[in-house]
Amino acid sequence: MIESEIEISEDLIRDLLWEQHPDLAELPIREVEGGWGNQMWRLGDELAVRMQRMEKLPDSQLKERRWLPVLAPRLPLPIPTPVRSGAPSERFPKVWTVMTWVEGTPLDHGSITRGDHAADTLAAFLKALHAEAPADAPDSSAFGAHPRKCTDGFESFLQAVDLGGFAEDDIRAVWDDAVMAPEWGGPRVWVHGDLHPANVVVADGTLAGVIDFDAVFAGDPAWDLMAAWLLLPAGGAARFFNSYAQADEAAVRRARGLAAMKSLFLMAMGRAGDRGLPGGKPHWGPVGRSALDRVLKGL
Repeated sequence: MIESEIEISEDLIRDLLWEQHPDLAELPIREVEGGWGNQMWRLGDELAVRMQRMEKLPDSQLKERRWLPVLAPRLPLPIPTPVRSGAPSERFPKVWTVMTWVEGTPLDHGSITRGDHAADTLAAFLKALHAEAPADAPDSSAFGAHPRKCTDGFESFLQAVDLGGFAEDDIRAVWDDAVMAPEWGGPRVWVHGDLHPANVVVADGTLAGVIDFDAVFAGDPAWDLMAAWLLLPAGGAARFFNSYAQADEAAVRRARGLAAMKSLFLMAMGRAGDRGLPGGKPHWGPVGRSALDRVLKGL
């Protein structure tokens, strides 16, 4: 059975629960919009089932099972934590996990209206997260590299989008500055690694939780600091870095370049969605353009 042949449905999830966690099998099940490598289904009011879908290996879910219970107690915002493990079976030959549900609206479907509060909240969250990681904490091959090692990805996204009113030279200037910035010289710290608007939730106009820790790794915090431009309203980056107070000039330069690349990625996903291509997210186009505008304006 290949990925495209696996139809994940309410009936499938209920059958799996009856087989492996029957005490949860009668809770209401509702599909949650979004997700690519993994798909989420709401389970009752407090839980969710995270189903491995396009991911070919179970590594990301196994990583979340191992490390999220370690990280969650020290973080000032809720994150999903595993409560039950689902094993591959004849019915569904992939891993799945029952996790706590993080209440709120994903930012790509919501908005931040309390900008200062959100900036301070994000700074407090990342200061708590960016503690030195143990020796056995995971590295990352897909995330965490210095921008100079990500140039192929940057060029690919840049060529995939319609820049509209943006000047390519301005975007390249931000990227080139990040490439020239010194590497991270501090200890390996915990990093979420993929803080874009679909991976945080908001409530009452501010940040209310952080989700989707597929990419979590130990390394350069600049991969999270880019969230200052990706998540916060105009002007929020300056407030964030003042509150975070742990980023040197080189980290800010790397983070701004990474934010430019991630903005282009969001725009490319939006364009793919407009064309009806698999995995495309039409509503990510405007999200990415707004983020890129903030990146080019700097702090």
